[in-house]
Amino acid sequence: MKLNSKLKSAFVQPFSCIALTTIAAIGLSPSVLAVSLHSPQQYTQRQVQKLAQFSDQGPSERSQILQQANALYNQGDMKGAEENLRKLIKQFPRDAFGHFQLGNVLFRQKKSEEAISAYKEAIRLQSKYALAYNAIGMVYASESRWQEAITEYQKALEINPNYAEALTNFALAMWQTNKKDEALSSLEKALNLFKEQNRNDKVNQLERILQEIKKSDDPTIS
Repeated sequence: MKLNSKLKSAFVQPFSCIALTTIAAIGLSPSVLAVSLHSPQQYTQRQVQKLAQFSDQGPSERSQILQQANALYNQGDMKGAEENLRKLIKQFPRDAFGHFQLGNVLFRQKKSEEAISAYKEAIRLQSKYALAYNAIGMVYASESRWQEAITEYQKALEINPNYAEALTNFALAMWQTNKKDEALSSLEKALNLFKEQNRNDKVNQLERILQEIKKSDDPTIS
């Protein structure tokens, strides 16, 4: 139990890590076990840059709405961000990215079922949306629905076996269901991927987690 608590603390990061894009995955809300190793600040900065990849050349109404939603999110105005994203979806109903972002904002407001619906719509429009499957898993994990979370993480990993954030989330869910060998294997793979990506903050976090696990298995290790 003590180790489980430490693992949760190690994996759980502020939800802003997956909001507005992910808003990555990725302050802690006591009722939300948003399992991710993303740094909220780094992820938000990375995603502001990514917005341009989803925008038309030059200023467009779509990109402007996304930027407004992102700004409102960063200000903590979730309702405002939601309104902007719903406006986006109304104008661009087949915009999978918009539905995904809406799911992130809804999850941030603890509207779990609405968030899942938004993520599923993103997947309907873009079937290989690994980020959306991972996000659904995070919603289930926040409610300790571990088996359902595992199923969604597996779907994300079928699409992208090297999705390090999904691997870490999968590991926690497996640990919570007492499948320790699978959890360790997933953590070690994620650790290697983070090393390859030179994401040293994630490497340090995973190394600490693995050390805690080893100490729990062998009390002589300090």
